[in-house]
Amino acid sequence: MSQVMSQVTDHGGGVWGLKVPIPGNPLGHTLVHVLDTDAGPVLVDTGWDDPASWDALAAGLGALGLSVSEVHGVVITHHHPDHHGLSGQVREASGAWIAMHAADTEVVLRTRSAEPGVWFAYMDEKLAAAGAPEEHLAPLRAARESGRTRTLPGLRAAVPDREIVPGELLPLPGRRLRAIWTPGHTPGHVCLHLEEAHPARLPGNGRLFSGDHLLPGITPHIGLYEDPEDTRVTDPLGDYLDSLERVGRLAPAEVLPAHQHAFTDASARVRELLAHHEERLAGLLRLLADPLTPWALAERMEWNRPWEQIPYGSRNIAVSEAEAHLRRLVKQGRAEAVPDSDPVAYRAA
Repeated sequence: MSQVMSQVTDHGGGVWGLKVPIPGNPLGHTLVHVLDTDAGPVLVDTGWDDPASWDALAAGLGALGLSVSEVHGVVITHHHPDHHGLSGQVREASGAWIAMHAADTEVVLRTRSAEPGVWFAYMDEKLAAAGAPEEHLAPLRAARESGRTRTLPGLRAAVPDREIVPGELLPLPGRRLRAIWTPGHTPGHVCLHLEEAHPARLPGNGRLFSGDHLLPGITPHIGLYEDPEDTRVTDPLGDYLDSLERVGRLAPAEVLPAHQHAFTDASARVRELLAHHEERLAGLLRLLADPLTPWALAERMEWNRPWEQIPYGSRNIAVSEAEAHLRRLVKQGRAEAVPDSDPVAYRAA
């Protein structure tokens, strides 16, 4: 029991955090939050769909004298599998409702309805257009032809049955939890503002369940919003920076993120992240003194390890992040596409 209790944090005021492991991921775990309500416990996120993760979630609830069958509702910050993965199992065990922002519910529905291989075909096309070399594209095509597409996480994620409406209070008896739309990491990411006095009387405005939007020591991935049928030119990084400022103005007393640990002074962390992204954009402009494709730009960007050591799948994520930064620079008029380049290359304007 002591080992289980070490995975549970009492944040006071009927709020607890549970460490739910993410198998094989350097993040280690998702912090699933339990909120006591007059109708029963409500979960903020659920964790990765894996037997060990399910056991950790059930054990954490058990340490609080609760069972999964008692869960009243599930509020999902965003659709990624380390947050939404166990939602269907929780609903099956308890009859709980699942709530998500409409933009991320759309992603779930699109993913569930897509024919096997559509995602790999889309990634093949996107990466080729970004300048990826043939040796990187070949495994995508092989995976599509072999049918390995069915093993990807999140293909059969639970369909939410309630919509999180930005600006509105969620229907949680005895609590005041307001949805704040914070797109960037995903199109429908939400933070959840608990509009109640902090139990330790820390200065500020309540507490914020920040999902992946605001983390104490790492920056969330900001890539393109992937939709094979959407021809709009989105600006995820611009969305994220605007969302950061919105959260900074809330000035919560404490932030309860989905990874790492709880922290205070959200406004200071927001300023750090805004400065980080501006510095990164300025650095990319220097790289774009000579025309570069998104792939070539990603190869030259600073990551947490040299490009040669970045795993295959993570390179795809890195290129998506490079493209998101390029879109921001183009929208700002600081970079431009080179006419008639194929694959398209960009240069400082």
